[in-house]
Amino acid sequence: MNKKIRAFFRNLFLCLLALSIPGLLVLNGIQSSKYRTLKKEVEDLERKQESLIEENKKLITDISLLSSSDRIEKIAEEDLGMRQAESKEIVRVGVPVTKENKK
Repeated sequence: MNKKIRAFFRNLFLCLLALSIPGLLVLNGIQSSKYRTLKKEVEDLERKQESLIEENKKLITDISLLSSSDRIEKIAEEDLGMRQAESKEIVRVGVPVTKENKK
């Protein structure tokens, strides 16, 4: 009787082991599919990041060109009719410090 029980459990173990192999292969396939999906997402995000970095570089270049002092001076003189003040036209104003100003 003892041999029959041992043989039964041994056969049960071998059957479970044999059935677990296809189950593990299915799980491997599912994981592989998830990995491919995530890898594609990462590649798409990396491409998007590269294009955003290039666009950012272009915008930084545009900002530096638009904010150059030569360009601003040219617009001030030509479009707005402004000119640089001469030193005799500059007036400095001083504000005396009183107790009321300190508050």
